[in-house]
Amino acid sequence: MRSIVSRTLQLPVSDAELAADLLLPADASGLVVFAHGSGSSRLSPRNLQVAQYFNELGLATLLFDLLTTAEERVDRLSAEYRFDIPRLSQRLVGVIDWLVGNAELGALPIGLFGASTGAAAALIAAAQRPQAVHAVVSRGGRSDLAGEALNGVRAPTLLIVGGADPQVLRLNRESSQQLRCEHQLAVVAGATHLFEEPDALEQVARLAGDWFRRHLCDGGG
Repeated sequence: MRSIVSRTLQLPVSDAELAADLLLPADASGLVVFAHGSGSSRLSPRNLQVAQYFNELGLATLLFDLLTTAEERVDRLSAEYRFDIPRLSQRLVGVIDWLVGNAELGALPIGLFGASTGAAAALIAAAQRPQAVHAVVSRGGRSDLAGEALNGVRAPTLLIVGGADPQVLRLNRESSQQLRCEHQLAVVAGATHLFEEPDALEQVARLAGDWFRRHLCDGGG
């Protein structure tokens, strides 16, 4: 078993302080920042399961809340903020900038793992910080909501979609045609949007882990 240090952080961004959980394996070879999806949080069981898999590969993980506690309360009632992609991407960029400037973590190559609307934020952040972001993975992502930023993504990008999630699969096929970077669309057969079927999330973790190891640990990106 790897030695892993766990820390709870408060990340200062331009308009808020965001709660975050850092898991840092000894001799980490990269850092994967999670951007969760609509109505979720850093405590998402699915993302925690994937993060644990990444940690076992020697990748550090940072799971943080894109919304403040007050915003989450409003969003639960109105869904006002979960599709506010400019706000979400701005905050993710702020977290990336904080990491780059951090004495302990700044040397680790950064990958972004986005789910649902968080994937759009990840793609926009990758386009805005091409020197800092070395790889992107989208899980059931609304990559279409990244809009024109798709053309500006330079980091190798993996889009993972469930085969039984036809609308999101169609949107990701369309988005992939706008990407000008190295990219791949991986379809998990029989999986629906949340990858709740047996072994579906494990397949996501393996696909994403291989992508991040190739582009973060082996000098790619």
